[in-house]
Amino acid sequence: MTKMLVSAAVVLSLTLGTAVAVDAPDVKEGLWEVHSQTTANPGNRKSEGATYTLCRDHAYDKAARDLAKSVKGCSLLSENFKDGKYSTKLHCMVGATVVDTESTITFESDTSIHSETHATYTPAMNGVSETTLVQDQEYTGSCPAGSQPGDRTDEDGRVTHSGRRAPPPGR
Repeated sequence: MTKMLVSAAVVLSLTLGTAVAVDAPDVKEGLWEVHSQTTANPGNRKSEGATYTLCRDHAYDKAARDLAKSVKGCSLLSENFKDGKYSTKLHCMVGATVVDTESTITFESDTSIHSETHATYTPAMNGVSETTLVQDQEYTGSCPAGSQPGDRTDEDGRVTHSGRRAPPPGR
């Protein structure tokens, strides 16, 4: 369950950080490298997140934002964009646990994003009472031939297709 919440935080920071309804800027379409680091408490346990690449376009970013904003059991309490920073506060119920999340995403340019997301769990979930996720995203160029928006490639070369795929030829 904790892995699910950390994954949700990653998804929310990635997707909400790309462009939002409160006039945050669009980022460059193409291949992005994403690196994250998570700290869990109690114990200040740091884990270096894997670096991966993500092929994205504006339609994929919008679809991902829409999905993140419609997570069952979650409410967007506030969102604000000012001086290149987008901030959100979310309140979620996951089973019997309240998850409160605050994120700040800094648009350093249309090719560089830095985000910090802090979540608290009440009561603690699997011994974790809070997590902090720091994520840096950098535009690296065009998506590889044959890839589509939403394609994520892990360091080991494994590809996950999270966007809409075109149907196979002949269908």
